[in-house]
Amino acid sequence: MNKIHLILLAIVAIIVVFLAATLASPMLIVAEDSTEDASIDMAAKFSLSGFEWVYPGSSVNAEGQTLHNVHLNHPEDPYGAARDIITYSYGYTPHIIVSVNNDGAQAIFGTSIVDDIRANDAYNGYAGNDNVPGTMSRGDAMDTAMTNNGMNIFEIPIQILMGNIRFIFV
Repeated sequence: MNKIHLILLAIVAIIVVFLAATLASPMLIVAEDSTEDASIDMAAKFSLSGFEWVYPGSSVNAEGQTLHNVHLNHPEDPYGAARDIITYSYGYTPHIIVSVNNDGAQAIFGTSIVDDIRANDAYNGYAGNDNVPGTMSRGDAMDTAMTNNGMNIFEIPIQILMGNIRFIFV
């Protein structure tokens, strides 16, 4: 076998392992705000069964530390702490965390996405309780902003290459 075949085989093996890990456990997607010490402002569970918002302020570990503050509380291993918080709060263990920073989100959803989410959350009636069914939540604010702004899927691979979207295996 020549080197090109070995490289292609390695790439296929990596993709198969990635897909198998995705099927076995849900991914956790986190929106990290680079203007607030990389705090996690929003998160979502993504699996084959769908997409479910996770509010970081209501997601805690056994000590009561929130997902929002994992970088402050666990600077040595924030993503391991995020995995533990999700396991404790929701009963599933993500092994892949996808981190999207402000620049990545703005490239994919438009430059006003962060302001639109904040506007929906604070001023447009979405500031309900994430833990009370039937009330509007930050997840609803994000859904609305992302839907209104649209998504440029061609930016996703570019943002991965630029480091604005990262895959962390925990």
